[in-house]
Amino acid sequence: MNWAAIALVGIFGLMWLGVVVYADVTSAPWMRVAQAVFALFLLGWAAWKTAVMIGKA
Repeated sequence: MNWAAIALVGIFGLMWLGVVVYADVTSAPWMRVAQAVFALFLLGWAAWKTAVMIGKA
């Protein structure tokens, strides 16, 4: 795993969360919650991998 992949996943997760919260007004509420949870999972994964990479240094 390299820093570019971790940053890409983190940025994608942040953008996904922004779209779900601010732009997606037509989806069902349960679907918006599911998508927000997935975006938070991506952000958490990126943060965890960042901590692992820093720990290896």
